[in-house]
Order: sequence, then C-alpha cells, then structure tokens
Amino acid sequence: MTQRARGFTLIEMLVVVMIMGLFVGLVATIARPDDRGQLRVEAERLAQLLDLCAQESRLTAKAIAWTSDGPSYRFWQFAEATGWSEIRDNDILRDRTLPQGIAVVGLRVENMRPRGAMRLEFTPYGEMPAFTIEMALGAERYDVAGSPLGEVRVVPPEGNLNAEMATR
Repeated sequence: MTQRARGFTLIEMLVVVMIMGLFVGLVATIARPDDRGQLRVEAERLAQLLDLCAQESRLTAKAIAWTSDGPSYRFWQFAEATGWSEIRDNDILRDRTLPQGIAVVGLRVENMRPRGAMRLEFTPYGEMPAFTIEMALGAERYDVAGSPLGEVRVVPPEGNLNAEMATR
C-alpha cells in the first residue's frame, strides 16, 4: 500500500489566496467612505450650524456672522460695546477645520459674489438673506443654500440634475 502525501496543492493555495484578496478588497472599498459621501456629511453639518446661527441670532437679539478662508470656518458675534468677536465659549459654534481636501470654494449672497473674504451675516431682525455656499472635494461639489424664509438645505450643484436633494 502506498501512502498519499498530505497537504494542499498549489492550485488550492492559489484559490484561497485569490478569495482572501477579493475579500480584503471588498472590505476596504466598503469601509472607506467615498468622496461624495464625506463631502455631503460636511455640507449637512454646515447647513445645520448655519440654521442654528439664524435661530440663535433671533433668540439672543445679536447678529452672528459666519466666515471662511476655504479649509476652515468660524463664527462671530456682534456686541455694541466690543464690535465683532469670534465665538469661543460655545462648543457647537466653535471654529472648525474641514477634513483634508474639502474646502469652501464659493459664496453667493442674494446671487452676488461678495468682494473680499467669504462672510455671511445673520441679523436678529428681518429676514435671512438668500445665500449659496459651495463646498468641494476634488471634482465633487455640494451647495448649502439658504432662503429668505429661513430654510437651510444641502443641494447638489446646479449642473447635476440626477442627484437627489437633501433637506435639513
């Protein structure tokens, strides 16, 4: 009687390695957020913060401003005695740095691009200005739009008709 060699053949080993490689590739693809999803999350966050600014301005009867230099943004509050000062004592309206690659690339207030720095002001009296803030990550774009009625929402860029609209 002859004894058969025990172990795996080269074909069996290659099949197992190939299956493991496919599995690792699938898990890596699922686990890593795509650019569009990451940008959308940041746009949603900004929309919620701007909505909060408008409400806070009305409740405190103080003007609140939002400014951005591209990769970050911050909030300011106006006081008669001191003028504009950065909000530092509010954990929600603190200055924020966007994740790497995401930037605020444009601001239109009442369909006009502001001259100089990107700045948006919320006053306690009257209606909110209509505005659009454009955010980008590579080729992906999302807009945060505000209406005079007080609605702040995230919308896909104007040229993208197939993308869905998200409200706050």
